[in-house]
Amino acid sequence: MIISILAVLFTFGLVIFLHEFGHFMVCKLVGIRVEEFSFGFGRELAGFTRGDTRYSVRLVPLGGYVKPAGENLEETAEDGKPEEPARPAEPAARAPYEYFAKPWYTRLGVVFAGPVMNYLLAFALFSGVILVMGAPRPSDSAVVGDVTQGYPADAAGLKPGDKIVSVDGKAVATWEQMADAIHSRPEKEIALVYEREGASAEVKLKTRLASGAGSNGVIGIAPGVDYQRVPLLKGLRMGAYQCWYWTAFTVKTLASNIHKREKPDLAGPIGIVNIVSKAAHSGAADFFFLIGLISVAVGFFNLLPIPLLDGGWALLYLFEGVSRRKLTAGLMKYINAAGMAMLFAILLFATYNDIMRIVSSHSAKKAAAVQEQEK
Repeated sequence: MIISILAVLFTFGLVIFLHEFGHFMVCKLVGIRVEEFSFGFGRELAGFTRGDTRYSVRLVPLGGYVKPAGENLEETAEDGKPEEPARPAEPAARAPYEYFAKPWYTRLGVVFAGPVMNYLLAFALFSGVILVMGAPRPSDSAVVGDVTQGYPADAAGLKPGDKIVSVDGKAVATWEQMADAIHSRPEKEIALVYEREGASAEVKLKTRLASGAGSNGVIGIAPGVDYQRVPLLKGLRMGAYQCWYWTAFTVKTLASNIHKREKPDLAGPIGIVNIVSKAAHSGAADFFFLIGLISVAVGFFNLLPIPLLDGGWALLYLFEGVSRRKLTAGLMKYINAAGMAMLFAILLFATYNDIMRIVSSHSAKKAAAVQEQEK
């Protein structure tokens, strides 16, 4: 439990803090005054002020917070009083170090800095794991490397490390042989004989029809991973490719969901915590690789054109640059309200998915146990 809690705090703290650190660094580089930069949220535990910036460590170590001067269109950094409405031909009177005193393209650089830091973190972690452990390759052994929650293998009690010996009485020696046997039996009951810690056992389960993969049957297992040493430059290229691959995979999946009008399989806080906890117990390589995946996901999600996210701000600043019309406090009020509603809806939907996965998994395991007792 303690390892899981520490792993979750470390993962979210690192990924979100570096995201905010990107915003902070670009603000400093372009001359925007930063009033506060904190690690964590909630009550301040310790801090100091250097120059115009208050640096602090706060109670909840999940990420960070950056407050640029003059980031609120309704206030100035000087006195916090509402500004007088400005005519379109003249900008509001702002100090040169304020956020909204900077040109739209400068603010664009600030908002993009957060996702860029997420991708740099992912690149460093992917490359580091590959260079230290070697290039990951699916193992050819018929040994279960991972079990997907809520799938037939999970309900039947299969675990990582189990070695599949036979499928429907036919001996299998490699992962390919085992996979072919399972794929050829879509939505049908199959019998698996497996070995665990030197003891053999048999389990019967019904395969699912694979999503988006023709008519193959699946049970929700993945192969283990073997590692092969690679030179420095190749390892760095592979790390960069991982960033590209997972981003492209996310885009293709979302596009497919929209085109086919399918419900996206989003993971919310509960699901992510569960995944991080499992990775923390499976080894350092899996754990740091997962942090890279989460960092890519956070960077990509923040680039979406949703109000309150970096992508939403970027879209507004591009509109400002193209139309040459300043953003107004009235407009931002409605946009921010819409963004808050959208983000809350996404959070609820993802959390609902997490809960349903847990319920489905428990129900399937209970049904499998009852079925086994009735035999």
